[in-house]
Amino acid sequence: MAKVSAVEKNKRRRRTVAQDAPKRAALKAIIMNQDAPIEERFKATLKLAELPRDGSKTRIRNRCELSGRPRAYYRKMRMSRIALRELGSHGKIPGIVKSSW
Repeated sequence: MAKVSAVEKNKRRRRTVAQDAPKRAALKAIIMNQDAPIEERFKATLKLAELPRDGSKTRIRNRCELSGRPRAYYRKMRMSRIALRELGSHGKIPGIVKSSW
């Protein structure tokens, strides 16, 4: 089980990303516009730098919904390999069967 503080920090980052996404997208559009004057693009770069770092989408860590484990994460199931195997063994996930040969 992951530390509760790490899981909560990641949830807070997700909220910040959702809140800041329109602002960041608008500023990035100005920065990437080659037709805009260089001064305007530079001001947009400075405004983007003033936004909180946790508002960036790359700061989010994929974590297991059940345990909070950050590694061995399956995106399709939104859980770690350990939680997936546990639920699969108990027959709680349709279509997953423990293999044996």
